[in-house]
Amino acid sequence: MSKSQIIWLVILFLILAIACAAYVAYRKIQRKIRNFSREIFGTDDLIEGWNQQADELAETPKSVSGMTRLMEPQIARDFPDFSWTQFKGKAENMLISALQAIAAGDISLLTGASSELQDQVSGMIADNKTAGVKEFYNNIHIHQTEIANYVKKEGKCVITIQSAVEFYHYIEQNGVVTEGSKERKTQSKYNIELVYIQDAAIADKGNAIGTTCPNCGAPITNLGSMVCEYCGSAVTPVNIRVWSLERFYAVDYRHA
Repeated sequence: MSKSQIIWLVILFLILAIACAAYVAYRKIQRKIRNFSREIFGTDDLIEGWNQQADELAETPKSVSGMTRLMEPQIARDFPDFSWTQFKGKAENMLISALQAIAAGDISLLTGASSELQDQVSGMIADNKTAGVKEFYNNIHIHQTEIANYVKKEGKCVITIQSAVEFYHYIEQNGVVTEGSKERKTQSKYNIELVYIQDAAIADKGNAIGTTCPNCGAPITNLGSMVCEYCGSAVTPVNIRVWSLERFYAVDYRHA
């Protein structure tokens, strides 16, 4: 056997050895991936398991902070005429119309919103136009809506309403989907702030909420009262604004 033949045999042997080692390593990695996939997703195929998990998440509504039973009696003590059923419906209708307005790029589709919320949605529409993108919210459906929080501060009362929502959400630029999916649902949840300003001056100054009767000076203990419980005088002029929906935002890990 010539020297060149020996060299080629050595090279061939090395190639075979490397190929065998690579195959063994591949099988070990494949086995580890399969075991991992079985443990996490219950299937041998990691990609299949990942897609199954994504499909399940797409069909599972988000859980909401259901504090309605606790908060509603507190609100009723301050505002005896407050109707949760009424405002729940208003909040849901506003949220759907806001998403539709963003998708259509048309602020006129927004309903039941304050000027503050109109400005917010107008800004979101303008941002999309500036970025040259079109945002879609299709087949919007609200699963559940609950009171998440109720606070009295800085001359106003704020009820945080939380809704679990599903839709097909995606963003297109030049006809190409750059974010989201046309085929897979998105499950999300939104906070909506329902605000009642008791005293504009106090709210602007950032002081603690506090209102007195304009006739006798007695404190108004029920924030939604239209008359003073001490002298019977009307206190309606003190309340410069009724309840209004002033802000909404998607809840993620950065929001409590």
